[in-house]
Amino acid sequence: MLDLFLRFERTLSQCALYVAVLMLIASVSLAFYQVLTRFVLDAPSTWSEVMARSSMIWCVFLGAAASFRGGYMMAVEAIYKLVPEKAIKWIEVFIAICCLIVLMVLVVYGTHMTLRVSSQTLSGVGITIAWIYAAIPVGAAFSSLSVVARLLAQLNGREPSKGAEIDVQDSSVQHDDMKNDTENVRS
Repeated sequence: MLDLFLRFERTLSQCALYVAVLMLIASVSLAFYQVLTRFVLDAPSTWSEVMARSSMIWCVFLGAAASFRGGYMMAVEAIYKLVPEKAIKWIEVFIAICCLIVLMVLVVYGTHMTLRVSSQTLSGVGITIAWIYAAIPVGAAFSSLSVVARLLAQLNGREPSKGAEIDVQDSSVQHDDMKNDTENVRS
């Protein structure tokens, strides 16, 4: 059952990442088009700036899911170095719970905001601004799923915890330093 959930979440996170990349490409292309029409053609586009900003918002919220899944969100490595190995799992659980609380707030209030602005339209485009606000609850829902999947994978030993990753990095750096010291002594 866990394998099925992790595969489902991995596929969903990859789809979210692909859409985020497409939104980034769209945002950059639309911003370039806006600059071209404004400064080269001297006839600014009325819709490209709004759409560039909107696609960047979707890019950020969908890309956050992949960041949560990969464990790339900000980590205070000093905490992982100070606590014993057995406490690292509890820290990971605490961090996941805190992330889930924030993400659930984003889902709930993002949904309320999306519904509240559904009667407003984007200037120059004529579509409802709710499509842009929907990035908040959708991205937070994807991110919540990623946080749960990462935590379950860590607790079941399928992925290393952040503390184990830091220990591996530290030992490889120390090994490289010792190797360089040995080479310097020889020469």
